[in-house]
Amino acid sequence: MTMKTYSELMSIPDYYDRFEYLQLGGKVGELTFGYERYLNQALYRSSEWQALRPHIIARDDAKDMGHPEFEIPGRIIIHHINPITIEMIIHSDPLVFDPENLICVAHNTHEAIHYGDKRLLPQPLIERKKGDTTLWRR
Repeated sequence: MTMKTYSELMSIPDYYDRFEYLQLGGKVGELTFGYERYLNQALYRSSEWQALRPHIIARDDAKDMGHPEFEIPGRIIIHHINPITIEMIIHSDPLVFDPENLICVAHNTHEAIHYGDKRLLPQPLIERKKGDTTLWRR
């Protein structure tokens, strides 16, 4: 598996291309931590994570996938670009806290990255034209 990086992600100018880069293609209901969920919850409550989180948010200017044109409505999620595992948490793998493996995302973007549903992403506005809402014209 090729390691993806924050630096490489930031070299991609288009928001939707950034999504393609980050997409994991998981399936709804697929186990990630299963019965070991307490481990990732402990991670996100740890003092090390709590100290790192604001730095990632500031670095990305609290923008979705770090893209300057996409605000994050609501809670900001810090997403691991390369997924972490139970073993990585247990053995204190440096990748868990590596800023090159972290990016700010919105909740819907996070779901889209994990489950491949591009429809969850913000959709571009359609430029309106005079008469385009007239029902009897095509």
